Amino acid sequence: MKILVSDESGWKTRSDQPTILAAFANSSTYGGGMKIAPRAKVDDGQLDVCVVGSIDPFKLFCMFPTIYFGRHLSIREVAYFQATRLRVETDTPLDVYADGEYICQTPIEVSIAPLAMKVLTP
Repeated sequence: MKILVSDESGWKTRSDQPTILAAFANSSTYGGGMKIAPRAKVDDGQLDVCVVGSIDPFKLFCMFPTIYFGRHLSIREVAYFQATRLRVETDTPLDVYADGEYICQTPIEVSIAPLAMKVLTP
């Protein structure tokens, strides 16, 4: 999977590796409390990107519980960064889901729509 980020000078490759999971979030948790993007803030205008690269299946199994506490970011096979706009390319089309619903197949572009909705927080 290749993930490219966009800036004022164009597209730049940020990640190009075998990938188990790539999650793009603007809030810290999903799926019943998994802190997949523990540093994400809904109002900072950034997508937080968490990419789990090629990893031994046993290590992946052991790593899974750490996601509930946001401690997976310290694992070598996990990359974490922010972007306002990104593009995902794969050798063969892969299904893309948003909030558990099928959306399309790769390639895709994902971006933040500033001030697109109002959110009340404590």
